[in-house]
Amino acid sequence: MIRLFLDSNVLFTAAHNPEGKASLVIELAAGSHWEVVTSAYCLAEAKLNLERKHPAALGRLSGILRAVRLVPDVAGERCELTLPEKDRPMFAAARRCKATHFLTGDRQHFGPYMNKPKVTMGIFIQTVGDFLSDISK
Repeated sequence: MIRLFLDSNVLFTAAHNPEGKASLVIELAAGSHWEVVTSAYCLAEAKLNLERKHPAALGRLSGILRAVRLVPDVAGERCELTLPEKDRPMFAAARRCKATHFLTGDRQHFGPYMNKPKVTMGIFIQTVGDFLSDISK
């Protein structure tokens, strides 16, 4: 089973842009194509950013969460990747829940690890667009 861990910017984008690729990934999950998960840490960051930038989208985020399973946050777990402190709990939660994919729009911090599962303990770190492109092949 494909298990997609959605980081905060994917949740933000899905809530803000209901016609976009991030929303599509969540809609397809509702059809049992794969499972989508996130952590409370990611959810809190997405909510905070929506409150600041697009408060009208907060209701959509609540609806999205019906299709997204919350997994436990992981505090203080060692992270083998060189990431900023704020990104480590996200990747640790993805690893702990045995995600097959970590979807993010953060190319600055996760870019060096994208599509390198041998370096990322078997997890494919990808953008939503890259993931959708790969599964359509």
